[in-house]
Amino acid sequence: MSVGSGLERPQVVSHVQQGLSYTVFDCKWVPRSARLLCLGSAARGTGLIQLYELHGARLQLLREIEKPKPIKCGTFGATSLQQRYLATGDFDGNLNIWNLEAPEIPVYSVKGHKEIINSIDGVGGLGIGEGAPEIVTGSRDGTVKVWDPRQKDTPVANMEPVQGESKRDCWTVAFGNAYNQEERVVCAGYDNGDIKLFDLKTMSLRWETNIKNGVCSVEFDRKDINMNKLVATSLEGKFHVFDMRTQHPTKGFASVSEKAQKSTIWQVRHLPQNRDIFMTSGGSGSLHLWKYEYPAQRSKKDSEGSEMGVAGSVNLLQNVTLSTQPISSLDWSPDKKGLCVCGAFDQTVRVLIVTKLNKI
Repeated sequence: MSVGSGLERPQVVSHVQQGLSYTVFDCKWVPRSARLLCLGSAARGTGLIQLYELHGARLQLLREIEKPKPIKCGTFGATSLQQRYLATGDFDGNLNIWNLEAPEIPVYSVKGHKEIINSIDGVGGLGIGEGAPEIVTGSRDGTVKVWDPRQKDTPVANMEPVQGESKRDCWTVAFGNAYNQEERVVCAGYDNGDIKLFDLKTMSLRWETNIKNGVCSVEFDRKDINMNKLVATSLEGKFHVFDMRTQHPTKGFASVSEKAQKSTIWQVRHLPQNRDIFMTSGGSGSLHLWKYEYPAQRSKKDSEGSEMGVAGSVNLLQNVTLSTQPISSLDWSPDKKGLCVCGAFDQTVRVLIVTKLNKI
């Protein structure tokens, strides 16, 4: 790992800090706007959705929506830019889709899981990627389910432990490879270190590995391109970058790992405007900004003549400590390069500006 040179290094500037009266689990920018959402759990055990608008150096609360169950995660990934509906997963295993203009009753609702939905992702919306809009949910009940919001009650895919296999807590899910109408994969990470790649076209398990520690977050650098890179973060402060272009018949995908810190890496998020830059958020209240450097050649032939991938390297561009508590959620603005929001367990939401990203 090398650290970028001083002058051109990006700086992470804390632009706005807003104290909250509840635990925030997820933060999301509303696409094509200066608005953001905080999702979480009120002290009395209900769920909260707060909608804020960024006005210069302050956040103005536009709306607060209370729901019966604490809300763990949300995504806009399966909605159109016209509707901008929010899909959420809650502590009771419910998947709901909300029209934020009229949030009293969800526009779609299904009891998706027996236990808490830990993670959610969407694809096929916002004009990104090909194919139908779909939502994936991962739960403590050990299952990963894919939903088409146009189809009520039953998932279009259900990845669950095979008979005799013990169920593992699924902590994180992500879509990828959605570069045409047919292709699409889901990556899931579990509490025992398992990473599984499900191919939704063939409805089969395409690849699996184990990174020895609970997998907190997985994300493809882009979900709407031929699989390129996947980052997986873990409990012990380590993350792995897999080169997803070349799958070896026995060795799978090449990867490089980096120990960012001693504490858990809660989240990884790639910069929407540059897929080789990503941010990780940590249990120590810190953010690390990284850049992936490709090797001279991304694949080579082994002694049998099979293609195998070659991993690159990771450079630390900047790191900053913002909180004494874990930063549990992170989201880049899809519209304004370098604008970012994060939520921490000190009950604070922070809007950050990362400078000099076009100099890298």
